[in-house]
Amino acid sequence: MQTHNEGKNKTVLEMESRSCNVSLARVMVAAFIAPVDPDVMELSDIKTAVSEAVTNAIIHGYGEDEAHIVRMTLTLSGRLLTVEVTDNGIGITDIAGAREPLFTTLPELERSGLGFTVMESFMDTVDVISTPGVGTTVTMTKDIKSNGAEHGA
Repeated sequence: MQTHNEGKNKTVLEMESRSCNVSLARVMVAAFIAPVDPDVMELSDIKTAVSEAVTNAIIHGYGEDEAHIVRMTLTLSGRLLTVEVTDNGIGITDIAGAREPLFTTLPELERSGLGFTVMESFMDTVDVISTPGVGTTVTMTKDIKSNGAEHGA
């Protein structure tokens, strides 16, 4: 039995609100969960959900103004991953509406409006707390299955 997989680990990444940092967030979460050996599909799902959350913070929270910070907090408790993505941007006035498929506040940018739908499809839970003028925190969880367990290891 590998005891390093059973503990709790936490890290925080603060990055400028630049689109190029979306890939940094993806690599960070992949490296962070490596000790629990997720399968390729789970890893891809988690990285995609993180991409959507960070992209939403950059584009919708800050309007692509690079002078701000997006914070991503990763916590791994046993096999349960919690990802918090926080911005101090404009906030969301209608959270329920924003979570509807195809909802977008930026149709002129040809945004698909599927960010929250994608997050909800790939993660076990997605919670959104937002205050207009203060910012938004998206909290996602995923119970990671062991790649080794799937193969009888």
